[in-house]
Amino acid sequence: MSTIVLSAGGTGGHLFPAQALAAELSSRGRRIVVMTDTRGKNYNTAFPGAEIETVPSASFANRSQMLTAPFAIFAGVFVALAKLLHLKPAAVVGFGGYPSLPVMIAARLGGFPTAIHEQNAVLGRVNRLIASGMRAIAASLPFARFAPKGRIVFTGNPVRPQAAALAHSIYNAPEENGPIHLLVFGGSQGARALSELVPASIAMLPANLRARLDIVQQCRPEDLESTRAAYKGVKVELASFFNDLPARMARAHLVISRSGASTVSELAVIGRPAILIPYPFATDDHQTANADVLANAGAAWRISQSELTPEIFAKRLEGILACPAELAKRAAAAHALGKPDAAQRLADLVDEIGGAA
Repeated sequence: MSTIVLSAGGTGGHLFPAQALAAELSSRGRRIVVMTDTRGKNYNTAFPGAEIETVPSASFANRSQMLTAPFAIFAGVFVALAKLLHLKPAAVVGFGGYPSLPVMIAARLGGFPTAIHEQNAVLGRVNRLIASGMRAIAASLPFARFAPKGRIVFTGNPVRPQAAALAHSIYNAPEENGPIHLLVFGGSQGARALSELVPASIAMLPANLRARLDIVQQCRPEDLESTRAAYKGVKVELASFFNDLPARMARAHLVISRSGASTVSELAVIGRPAILIPYPFATDDHQTANADVLANAGAAWRISQSELTPEIFAKRLEGILACPAELAKRAAAAHALGKPDAAQRLADLVDEIGGAA
């Protein structure tokens, strides 16, 4: 049984594709070892059946670690190299995030086959540092900036099983005078802006259009009551978390959301039109680059948050909802971009660089 080592940071954007790859490789009979820092104590549940190895690490972005970070990373490289030499993996795969840095450096020093997976259209900072030394770079989207030198393979970004299962769901545009299903959600940091903007804009729509709306919105717990009050007279379901978000995405005629890697990947796989409002404080403005991939393909509308007022957004939304044919056209364009088999594509790449039969 060949061993594959995976290393990823602790955010969902890094973890989702790593989990998907681990599940796919496990089904192929590979032994999975996950290397992370000491914060990854919950990885036993995130990666069932995998072995978890901790490696020292630190982030230069954390001011409290600025002075000690080089020493922690150096120690991490030493510890990771010792563990890799013992494990003798067929391949080592990084998913970005600072816990993966010492592991990937150690893998290169040890001469092990290496690959990285990038979820966004802008290469992440850790992946940017190590990309030139990798045997392969698995890309989810075309790179808008910091395009790496080396072998790039467009595998797509693995999505949740619930989203992959909806890859062939049919999009039905809203019928004349029929209900219009809107889904609104943002990331944990960016949901408040949408909770303020969208209800205020909906209130400015013509009464006959408002009466047709059936809105589902995810917002912060502390914003639930104020958002509900702002939606007075409109059919709306609010919650701080939906565990069936892909299914709700499939039911939507239009999605209004941020443009993180997982979101744009699931929109494409399921094939739904969207108004994307990138989180303006994302590192290297990567959410704008992600949104532009869909917008340039005619699959979404990208609007910068700085350009929006409730009045402006209400006019844009009214114009978009007035054209069911355009919604259907954009849904088809989104679906054409989707890669529901991204986990299998990524596993094939890992098996290839690892020399598996």
